[in-house]
Amino acid sequence: MFPINRFFPFLAVAVSLLAWHDPEPLLDWKSAITPLLTAVMFCMGLTLRWQDFRRIWKKPEPVALGILLQFTLMPLIAWALAWAFNLPDELAIGMILVGACAGGTASNVMTYLAGGDVALSISMTLASTLWGLFLTPWLVWFYARSGITVDSLGMLASIGQMVILPIAAGLFLNQYLPQVRAKLHNHLADIASAIILLIIAIIVSLNADEIATVGTSVLAAVILHNLLGLAGGYAIARWNGHTEVQARTIAIEVGMQNSGLAVALALKFYTPAAALPGALFSVWHNVSGALLAAYFRWQTQKTIKRQAASHQAIKITMEKQE
Repeated sequence: MFPINRFFPFLAVAVSLLAWHDPEPLLDWKSAITPLLTAVMFCMGLTLRWQDFRRIWKKPEPVALGILLQFTLMPLIAWALAWAFNLPDELAIGMILVGACAGGTASNVMTYLAGGDVALSISMTLASTLWGLFLTPWLVWFYARSGITVDSLGMLASIGQMVILPIAAGLFLNQYLPQVRAKLHNHLADIASAIILLIIAIIVSLNADEIATVGTSVLAAVILHNLLGLAGGYAIARWNGHTEVQARTIAIEVGMQNSGLAVALALKFYTPAAALPGALFSVWHNVSGALLAAYFRWQTQKTIKRQAASHQAIKITMEKQE
């Protein structure tokens, strides 16, 4: 089987360019995004155990830090970038909407590919979604002095369908039918990566027109918003004493927003122009997340090889001394 997981970041860039160049074949695939995400979450569930979530429950500090950064760092950065780039009011509101939303399910996927703490990522997504029911409208009012309402039941139903149910199904199989998981184990990362590539291609194709007409200022603002969120989440988590794996997970969770919700809110309460930052963010954060996940995975593999070489050197030294 072709090692899709190994070449994932390059393939993500390639399919994005192809989908943008010729979006027509995938325009009717919008309805497939939810079932495809559900399939990825099921693959992730097969790698988890109930004990992973029990561990998070006993030590909730990383979740608390992730939520704090999610709803302080991201909206503040969005507001500052909108001011720095002197964006028109509609685009500025769109930026603030992205910053005020909770983490999206894409963060769970990228955490999985990065070798992060998937249980922690899922816990943060669920918790930030619940807090977002109250904080997202308030933050939009605070930074933009504009009111919105959030479809609480719709958000919870969406999270339940795309995250909780498939993860629970994977956990169940892993617990009670381990032979199924054993057969799929070596292929799970490649299967998930292939599905994610298709999702990225669909998202790019659906936003091809917006990408073609976007100005450099809003594009730069969206990219910086994501990158500063990723960098800030990682740096603050490490400074706060969290482990490398926890810091990577928090960084991805903080930097990758529920941009789909931001687009929906912008279209409902404002104008199509206000939805542009969210549409661009939904494309960019999948590409940047793929690149960051590959970098984190490469760092992990390099560390493992260095430790193995060190242990081998110690073993040889001890044998010579004997």
